Amino acid sequence: MSDTVTISIDAMGGDNGPRIVFHGARLALREHDNVRFVFHGPSEVLEPLMTEFPELAAVSTVKHYATVIEMHEKPSKALRTGRNVSSMWGALQTVKDGEADVAVSCGNTGALMAMATFCLRPMEGVSRPAIAAIWPTTRADIIVLDVGATVGGDAQQLVDFAILGAAMAQALFDKSRPSVGLLNVGTEEMKGIEQVKEAAKILTERDGAGFRFHGFVEGTDMGKGTVDVVVTEGFTGNVALKTAEGTARQVGAYLRNALKADIVSRIGALIASRALTALKRRMDPRSINGGVFLGLNGVVIKSHGGTDEIGFKSALDLAYEMGRFDLIDKINVALKRFGPIEPATAEPAGQEKQQAEQNA
Repeated sequence: MSDTVTISIDAMGGDNGPRIVFHGARLALREHDNVRFVFHGPSEVLEPLMTEFPELAAVSTVKHYATVIEMHEKPSKALRTGRNVSSMWGALQTVKDGEADVAVSCGNTGALMAMATFCLRPMEGVSRPAIAAIWPTTRADIIVLDVGATVGGDAQQLVDFAILGAAMAQALFDKSRPSVGLLNVGTEEMKGIEQVKEAAKILTERDGAGFRFHGFVEGTDMGKGTVDVVVTEGFTGNVALKTAEGTARQVGAYLRNALKADIVSRIGALIASRALTALKRRMDPRSINGGVFLGLNGVVIKSHGGTDEIGFKSALDLAYEMGRFDLIDKINVALKRFGPIEPATAEPAGQEKQQAEQNA
């Protein structure tokens, strides 16, 4: 566990500018007195902000990077034009050089993943990195991955995600053997596509290697908190994440309208104000802002591009926890414990299955 956590920040990423970044950092500093910041971006923009936020000046430095990666840029172009010269690259390079424990950016997700993969490189034994999200449930927070890094995924990648998610759960939730479930269209063994069923076979065989494999879980299990880690590929995970965020806002809007419907509702809202405030805080997507890039030789947190200072502070809180508990070391230990992976052989289908039976 680190005594001081240094967070490297791409101060120019996102839709709302660097002032939101500095404001969020000031809020995080008020809760964590052992945190330090390194801000990356044009010095002519960031130095005046450092003067405006004097609390940060004593625990922060500014590194000049003139180039800013735009939110609409394609990852290939961002990597080509932003390598070594952009604020996003600078935030990652500082982690690679060992000057910071974790990097945070509100910037272009595709560009950040491309740069992070190129700069930090995937860990040995990891086929592709994943983005992990903290997911609130009726039981406790859980981890869901992948929520957008990899569209589609074979059995090997799903197994990797399970190992990475379990290691994160160990670090964040202090659980020695977190439970892991594979997201599927049903809990029965015969359901699902071949990649998911093959991953389940591997995880069943290796159950106990740093986690407990629960089996298949459905979408409803995510809200219940049935397992500590839910594993899926990036397309499904991202759709689930955006749907959950939209649902939370929808329910919040329904509740606000209901509480303003008439005088009796307003009086009831006043009486229950403390409980309603707690509910609002729990349902606020800003309170769980931040996806963790897992599987790289360094920790990267992706904040929502359109977040405000409250949301960015949440991303910094997550970065603080990841740096404080040495996530990379825990993942390395988990990978070694799990051992080399030999993908299970999927059952042949149709004519291929009949031919295999004839040849047996």
